[in-house]
Amino acid sequence: MKAVVYDRYGPPEMLRIEDVPMPTPGPGQVLVRVAATSINLSDWETLRGTPAYSRIGGIRTPRHHILGSDIAGRVEAIGDGVTGLERGDDVYGDNLSLKGGFAEYAVAPASALAVKPAQLTFEEASTIPQAGPIALQGTAGAGRGSRMLINGAGGGSGSFAIQLAKRLGAHVTGVDNAEKLEFMRAVGADAVLDYRTHDFTRAGQRYDLILDLVAHRSMFACRRALTKGGRYRIVGGTTRALLRALTVGFVVGRATGRRIGVLAVKAGPARFRPLTDLVVAITPDRAAGLLRVRAEAATTAQTGVEMEALTAASVAALTVYDMVKGVEKGVEIRSVRLVSKSGGKSGDWTRASDDGAARRPARRPGDRVAGRVGSKRKRPS
Repeated sequence: MKAVVYDRYGPPEMLRIEDVPMPTPGPGQVLVRVAATSINLSDWETLRGTPAYSRIGGIRTPRHHILGSDIAGRVEAIGDGVTGLERGDDVYGDNLSLKGGFAEYAVAPASALAVKPAQLTFEEASTIPQAGPIALQGTAGAGRGSRMLINGAGGGSGSFAIQLAKRLGAHVTGVDNAEKLEFMRAVGADAVLDYRTHDFTRAGQRYDLILDLVAHRSMFACRRALTKGGRYRIVGGTTRALLRALTVGFVVGRATGRRIGVLAVKAGPARFRPLTDLVVAITPDRAAGLLRVRAEAATTAQTGVEMEALTAASVAALTVYDMVKGVEKGVEIRSVRLVSKSGGKSGDWTRASDDGAARRPARRPGDRVAGRVGSKRKRPS
């Protein structure tokens, strides 16, 4: 099968296309033919090997050589002891422990997967499993009259969190780079800040709840932005920031009547299906829906990837590379739709623009995935 692989930590240039053996499901596992995957911050961190905790299980070289945690696809084979899933089921889930989504097939624990609702496309379903639980658990405690700030609100978890907090009645401030300000407004943020020009800990505003998806500030600065009794929760960020939250943050919080710490996110189908149910409930009017899960309007950190007819060598690698470069540049891009010009023959795929016009020939099998790839800022639909 074709897969996007890497064997050293580093920039996107480490990615390359290779033929690799088809994985075989073991006890409690299933083999999934991948229809769509999405890029999360965890993929970016595991590619780069930083922060340090991203190297757990592989200090010098990656433990898993194929990235891709969030997957959606069809069950092709079932290992011993699997119940609740059958061959031919359409499924989706967060395969964080094994990864492998940037390939034609991936093996995943059956316990990590759920049957995909028919109302959602594979691309839409692939954006939910990892970002959804973070957003749901990170907004717990938000309510009518409360003020919440989300740092890193322009990504997958952040864009879900904005909408969930607004649904609960909170006033929401989103923080990200300037390119994402309009997007955050479009999904419901009451106020937006460009972190490059505004330090939310020095703006004079205090919040009842802060969800920090990209933490790096000192705990004393974060305390300054909290109301008495307020809560500050870190989900992602530097290793130093996480350690400070668990040590200094705990002490500072207790001493000043605030709660500062790390949000230990609980994962799995039981944690992401509530968001899926909410999305399904409002998708009849998707354009005006509160939660928008659309592959062509996905954010950089959580972008649906169409991998239809992945017999062509270049489909996964070119699409994944475009998105990873987008993450590196800190911009947002639209998902890449791929079309075949000759019946899906390997090596004859092109990258299609949003209007369907073919452009830029795809790379050949085994080519190093490198070079400069243009990306588009997302225009909210």
